[in-house]
Amino acid sequence: MSKKAVTTSKLKQMKKNREPIVMMTAYDYPSARLVDESDVDVILVGDSLGMVVLGYDSTILVTLEDMLHHTKAVTRGTRHALVVTDMPFLTYQGSIDETLKNAGRIMQEGMAKAVKMEGGSEIAETISRCTQAGIPVMGHLGLTPQAVHQLGGYKVQGKTDDAAQKIIDDARALEQAGVFAIVLECVPDHLAKEITQTVSVPTIGIGAGVNCDGQVLVYHDILQYASSVSPKFVKTYANIGDTIKHAVSEYAREVRNRIFPRSEHTFYTKESNEVKQLYGENKSS
Repeated sequence: MSKKAVTTSKLKQMKKNREPIVMMTAYDYPSARLVDESDVDVILVGDSLGMVVLGYDSTILVTLEDMLHHTKAVTRGTRHALVVTDMPFLTYQGSIDETLKNAGRIMQEGMAKAVKMEGGSEIAETISRCTQAGIPVMGHLGLTPQAVHQLGGYKVQGKTDDAAQKIIDDARALEQAGVFAIVLECVPDHLAKEITQTVSVPTIGIGAGVNCDGQVLVYHDILQYASSVSPKFVKTYANIGDTIKHAVSEYAREVRNRIFPRSEHTFYTKESNEVKQLYGENKSS
């Protein structure tokens, strides 16, 4: 029997039932297929693709066209998980009309089921307008990578009483605006716990401790797939980077030493005439 597709309502029910939510990034068809077949609840097409796929040093250079391209590939490889796509830098901070147009493209062209926006009370009205238009929105508080230069780097957020209260207030504002879930990134455990107990929507932690309703990590980070970062909150579950490098090096060695291809990788024919026909040598001019 095929699994039912995960919905935003299902996620809220999981919070109510205290069932942990599993979220993972994916950026193309093969990674989406593998993640989806691994019983993950939510697939995030994160703008982190800028760093792990496109080779940028931050998410800021990622465009809407980049996100559309990768979202299309991910949705083609997903059957069960809820696909959420990050709205990239400066695609939702302008007019409401422009935001609705951009979010609508992600859902219509990319076929994502929801979008994610970074920010708190300052974008609550924008989120409210999107949800009223039928666009599900996931919020994102704490360390917001698109604002990394404003934050002064990749640092834990909410460490002071005032900063913690601001994040709590922002979480309430997002809840009232209609988000179906909130990512909490790089905030202290006790703060994530308080927010999780305060809001009715699920919280998804990344570097926010065990008390969130779910967890999210980056595909390339947990697999060490050419990942150049190793923050404290990441756990390595496999090292496929070394496996890939070893396999490619072996291929190169065998080609250079004429070990590959062998007879089992080679086509043969009994009649030389068939070879001539194959290459067109026997065709009349």
